[in-house]
Amino acid sequence: MTRNFDPTIREFVSCLAQKQPSFKVASKDVHVLSQPSDFYANLLNIIRRARRRIFLSSLYIGFSETELINALDDALRTNPGLHLYLNLDYNRSTRPGPSSPILSLLPLLRNYEHRVHISLFRSPKLSAAMTNIVPPRFNEGWGTWHAKIYGSDDEVMISGANLNKAYFSNRQDRYIHFSAQPALADYCFSFLQAISGFSYRVLATPDGPALHWDDTSVLPWQIQSKAERVLSQFQMKHLLSSVSSTSSEEQTNSSDVVIFPVIQAGQFNIREEEHTLSMLFDHLASREDRLNQEPIMNLTSGYFGLSKEYQDLILKSNVGCSIIAASPKANGFYGSGGLSGLIPEGYTLLEKRFMSAVRAARRPCSSNHNVSLKEWERDGWTYHAKGIWLSPSVDSPPVLTLFGSTNLNSRSTNLDTELSFVMATTSDELRQKLQEEIKGLHRWAVPWRGGERKVRWRTKAIVALVGGML
Repeated sequence: MTRNFDPTIREFVSCLAQKQPSFKVASKDVHVLSQPSDFYANLLNIIRRARRRIFLSSLYIGFSETELINALDDALRTNPGLHLYLNLDYNRSTRPGPSSPILSLLPLLRNYEHRVHISLFRSPKLSAAMTNIVPPRFNEGWGTWHAKIYGSDDEVMISGANLNKAYFSNRQDRYIHFSAQPALADYCFSFLQAISGFSYRVLATPDGPALHWDDTSVLPWQIQSKAERVLSQFQMKHLLSSVSSTSSEEQTNSSDVVIFPVIQAGQFNIREEEHTLSMLFDHLASREDRLNQEPIMNLTSGYFGLSKEYQDLILKSNVGCSIIAASPKANGFYGSGGLSGLIPEGYTLLEKRFMSAVRAARRPCSSNHNVSLKEWERDGWTYHAKGIWLSPSVDSPPVLTLFGSTNLNSRSTNLDTELSFVMATTSDELRQKLQEEIKGLHRWAVPWRGGERKVRWRTKAIVALVGGML
């Protein structure tokens, strides 16, 4: 199949297949959604179709998501053999107070004690001593569980969206659904099960939820070695399975998409996303003289503050790069009280620094080689989309995309635990859908105006202290 890919990515896909697990898919089973309402409707349908397993991974589930909880309850009640697996972030899901997210899950735990399995991942970056010092909400700054995977049985939807009303209505993200994919669904489910092995288990008691740590051989804030070993072995197992598997001629002919899952967990020394993007840029640089076309990259992040590694890749490359960031008003923290309210201004500072670095790098002046930055703003909406698209030329649709949970910033690179996917395709129809996805995001993008905005001294001081947590 590799030989059929566009020359822009052909060698890259071949090399990546030797380093990452891969799954061949027919493009007819890949569905690119564009609206939060579509994401929510599809999520509910995935739950309603479930017969064996539902597996959902998110930062948290909103306390007031009654319809979603009812859909899960209905599925469990009408299917006695169905099991529900939830992987959520420990700190985000156990915020104190009557609207703590974990409280909304208690009825499910009580009604289906042996069929509901809730795992809460706690970042070990925050030591036991610091846990008693750092207040709730701020403790999330030391890293979170960030993978967004929504599946049941043999289908799975990958997104960057969480399970909260805003993400179902007016918070823009990306959503790609894969239907009838048992191998990919099994991979995602097994990945979440592996994470559960070093996460808290939630139990229902008469007094409310109780957290239980099953592994007596390691403390919750000392899981680094175990996590690195488990995730490395997990990926190697699936890589060997991918390399050794021999597809039938029928499957080979129908599969015009290949998907590579990449784990980024810097705190566990798992940096597959970094290695993959470095390989991609190296590959593009090595083929500059052999390609008649000039590749174009589209990149977006709702929290745009590229890690130094990713910034260097872009600045040292001749590939044109069109970037969309959230405007301050479209930032999810806009209007928040306290220090959180300074976060949009902090991203403005990071954007200013990035654009200064672009000018200092003296990138080629050709419009096909420059780096441009736009900001996304839509009345009443916030922006949370993230990912990369690579097109062979400015006039052709993408042949490759990176999607999933990563924000491509320092936090995603070093603190959060992420699962994202590289998808390459030879399908003209799917390529066009990816092009329409880009156009949909650009519809609300305007030229970056951050250069005109003032950044207060206290914001600069805070960014100097905690910039890596943004």
